[in-house]
Amino acid sequence: MPASPIRPVAARSAVLSLLIGAEVAELSARELVAGGGLVGVAESTVRAALSRMTAAGDLARTTDGYRLSDRLRERQRRQEDAVHPRRVDRAGGWAGDWEMFTVTAAGRPADERAELRSRLQGLRLAELREGLWLRPANLELEWTEEVLVLGERFVARPARSADELVALLWDLDAWAATARSLLEATRTDDPARRFAACITSARHLLADPVLPVALLPRDWPGEALRAEHLAYRAWLQEMRRAAAGG
Repeated sequence: MPASPIRPVAARSAVLSLLIGAEVAELSARELVAGGGLVGVAESTVRAALSRMTAAGDLARTTDGYRLSDRLRERQRRQEDAVHPRRVDRAGGWAGDWEMFTVTAAGRPADERAELRSRLQGLRLAELREGLWLRPANLELEWTEEVLVLGERFVARPARSADELVALLWDLDAWAATARSLLEATRTDDPARRFAACITSARHLLADPVLPVALLPRDWPGEALRAEHLAYRAWLQEMRRAAAGG
C-alpha cells in the first residue's frame, strides 16, 4: 500500500495556510490563534510561530495583525490559480492546439535554470525533452517577460496523438490515486488530520495539469478535490471568525 501523502502540520504551515486561504488580506493575532486552535495548534505555539515568521520575513506586521510577505503573496496567487484554473472559454471545447515553449537561452547558471523550470511548471507546462515544454492550449496563461526572453513560444498542432503526448508528459494515474486518498482523508472527525488533508490538497492541486476533458481518464478526481478543498476552506473561515468573536 502506498504511503499516505498526509503529514502532521507544523505551526508555521498552519499559520501560512490560514493566511493564504483567508478571504481578507490580513488576519489579527486573535484570529490566527483561534484558527490554530480549531486544528489543534496551541495558542503559545501559534504566537511563537508568528514571532519567528515575522523575524524571518515571511509575514509583515500591520496595525491590526499580520499579512503575507510579497514572496508568499505570490504563493497565494499560485494556489488560487490551482483551485480556480482559468480555462479558455471556447465554444465546442478544446480546439486541439498546444502551447509550446522552446528554451533558447544557453550558458545560464544552475539557479537560473531551476527558476525557469519552476516558472514553466507554474504555467502547468511539462517537459517533453530538455528545453522543450508544452501543454494543451486550454488555459489562460500569464506569460511574463522574464520567461519569454529565454525562449520562443509557439501554438502548435503536434503530429503525435494528444493522448500519446499526455501519457509521456504526465502520470495521471499517480496524480488521481493521491487525489482520491486526499478526498478519503477529508472524511474524518479528527480536525488536525482534516486540516492536514486540506493543506496537502492545495499543494497537490498545483500539480494538476488541468487538461481538456477529452484528454482526461474517466472519473478524474480533480474537480471533486477542488470542491472539497474550497468547501473546507469556507468552513474554516467561518469557524475562525466565530471562534475569534468576529
